[in-house]
Amino acid sequence: MKNDITTPIVSLLTQTASLLAQLSCAQYTTSLDVLSGASIGQHTRHILGFYLTLITQYETGTLNYDARPRDRLIETDRESAILQLQYIVANIEKNNKPLTLISRCDAMSQNTFTVDTNYDRELLYNLEHAVHHMAFIRIGVHAISSIVLDEDFGVAASTIQYRKACVQ
Repeated sequence: MKNDITTPIVSLLTQTASLLAQLSCAQYTTSLDVLSGASIGQHTRHILGFYLTLITQYETGTLNYDARPRDRLIETDRESAILQLQYIVANIEKNNKPLTLISRCDAMSQNTFTVDTNYDRELLYNLEHAVHHMAFIRIGVHAISSIVLDEDFGVAASTIQYRKACVQ
């Protein structure tokens, strides 16, 4: 049975894979002024790096997003990104368990700190983080293509609910 948290994540990642399949390689990798010089591929890699870190570091019980993979193949090859999206969807469902998050807040220092967290909390963080970057991807898609995205692509669940309440 799917976890209540993983259901919207799977939907979001499936929606992202569908979008990537519609983009040309050039559209996926083009540096866009509206994204401060980033590409749709770079935003996609960033999203996937967080999910891949969570999945691969789950067994250790220690999570460090600062040490996430920054796989250039994901940002330059749509097919690689789609395969990684499929991998995440296939491996996201795990039991909730305590995790220790290690992070560095100061780029000028090597000091780290730890925070107690858990798998479900990190899934929620990754979901919100992905939606945030999908909003940037949406801006990029509109700048370089005529692809029509779902009106909820890159919109937080709370905003979607708010919009629906306003219509009634």
